[in-house]
Amino acid sequence: MADLSSWPLVRSRGRMKQEDGRGPSYTVPCDDYVHVVEFSPFDCGAAPSLLAYGGSQYVVVGTCLFQEEDTEVDGVEFTALRVFHHGVRVDALAWSPESRLDQLPQVIRFCTAAADRNLRLVTSDLQDTHEVKVMEGHTDYVNHLVFEPTEGKQIASVKPEAVQNTPPRYTAGPLRRPDSSPRRGNPISGRPAPLLRVIVTTLWDLDGNLTTSFLLRSPGMSVCWHPEEIFKLMVAEKSGVVRFYNLITQQALLSLDSGQSPLMSADWCLANTIKVGAVTGNDWVIWDITRSSYPQEKRPVHSSGGQGPMRIYSPPLGALEKSAASYWSTTLVTHSL
Repeated sequence: MADLSSWPLVRSRGRMKQEDGRGPSYTVPCDDYVHVVEFSPFDCGAAPSLLAYGGSQYVVVGTCLFQEEDTEVDGVEFTALRVFHHGVRVDALAWSPESRLDQLPQVIRFCTAAADRNLRLVTSDLQDTHEVKVMEGHTDYVNHLVFEPTEGKQIASVKPEAVQNTPPRYTAGPLRRPDSSPRRGNPISGRPAPLLRVIVTTLWDLDGNLTTSFLLRSPGMSVCWHPEEIFKLMVAEKSGVVRFYNLITQQALLSLDSGQSPLMSADWCLANTIKVGAVTGNDWVIWDITRSSYPQEKRPVHSSGGQGPMRIYSPPLGALEKSAASYWSTTLVTHSL
């Protein structure tokens, strides 16, 4: 565990301005390029919602209070609680349910996936105690990760395909005597052992030990773990398919098809477990999983077409049940659907 007490503390208060038309609902300027942004899906014990966004070098943790929650707020009020120096590009970020602002000391805990292929578990009291635990052993980049939603003792992650060697296969080729067969490769044809592209969803404990894995059919883009469905895991694949897995039997239960690709991200609505949303191509798509495996709603992401990676959210924001955050350059944008 490393002491992060030297990380810079920056406290500021600003407002995101509401835009007209079908553009972004709110924007806030950022000092670093924004690669990922995450609302905490958990109750932190305070009226504002916890929000974190990560860039090339930093993770900014703050709170958002929307006018739907407080009539004295004009649009939305963003307060930066702390800026954590990360030192490497942040590719994904997940909030722990242990994060609380209504106790002393306060607890902020989140996990990041970085460009160096390591996970970092960060714990802070927003005062003097700051620790980071680097979890090594991942062989590829992580696209998305999420905490187990009740106790926060496990982390699920999805990643792009990884290349692994497979056992020798006996393919067609010139026959060789056993004593003349090369020691490596196919023992009959002499060809190198083929490579298998393995795509998985993995579950880890907080010590970095692998506990469960699921094979996927295309690169995993998003993973969701709903607090009301703790024995189910939702995984969205780049091919445009979203699948639900039973964590006890480790079998697929249900699949949804967006009808287009690539799927960039997806989310499982916190306020309504039958609602699932995703960004595919340049469109938002929304499913009611009780009605059809195909989406019931479809809308364009931007009037100018999709720009950069997107992430859909269902934060605990009352009337803002369906909202989204997107990020590119140095501006964080929130859309209302």
